[in-house]
Amino acid sequence: MIEPLIVEFNVDTSLQRAFELWTRRAATWWPRGHTMGQNETYEIIFEGRPGGRVFERSADGAEHDWGEVIDWEPPRRIRYLWHLFFDRSEATTVEVEFRPEGKAATTVTITQVGFEQLGEAGPSRRQRTGNAWATITECFAAAAGS
Repeated sequence: MIEPLIVEFNVDTSLQRAFELWTRRAATWWPRGHTMGQNETYEIIFEGRPGGRVFERSADGAEHDWGEVIDWEPPRRIRYLWHLFFDRSEATTVEVEFRPEGKAATTVTITQVGFEQLGEAGPSRRQRTGNAWATITECFAAAAGS
């Protein structure tokens, strides 16, 4: 078994705003280099329900699936299948939990599991994904603090 990838960090914003920023305003902070369109104008959409799609829509209307919502529990938790840049058969599961730390701060915990199903590619994918989350969470924290 490959250990879950866990990333935890604090942001200077309320619980409600942190959840909203992650799920409804992701294109305002998500790094362009971590999208299918790279430098295009795009939207990132989390359909707010179990079974809802997670996808990118470029300015020309092209859509690229990133995953599927498993659990939708605003403003505290979202869990989804995640296969950005990969085939759906290689999806891992990402859970993002938001925990209030007073009125104006939130702890965000990302737990990603399922790397073992990737066979020999699992350990290196986990390593690369950990590096990517470091960049992504910095962008999120900067947006949350603004």
